Amino acid sequence: ASAMAAAMVACATGAGPEAVELAATMALEHHLGMSCDPVGGFVLIPCIERNAFGALKAYNAALLARSEQPGQHWEDLDRVVAAMLETGKALPQPFKEMGTGGLGVTMVDC
Repeated sequence: ASAMAAAMVACATGAGPEAVELAATMALEHHLGMSCDPVGGFVLIPCIERNAFGALKAYNAALLARSEQPGQHWEDLDRVVAAMLETGKALPQPFKEMGTGGLGVTMVDC
């Protein structure tokens, strides 16, 4: 969602196709490897809070993408999406939305 929002903000503010793609790339690459470990099985922590931070990342990614020269960024969207797939496959099951690892088990008594 952050990548799509970054692309939308870049496009809505007049960025060209390269900057729009770069905005999506920048927003997505900073979400790689994040676990989904809802506290007590509820999505309030960290999911909803994480989405709020994702919105900030989207806005900042759009600003950064518009300020970079084409070809200056070292990564492209296709490779970041491929890395996301690889990372998701390698992520242990307790950190995949089951609440059986990470914050899902360390903060349950809160």
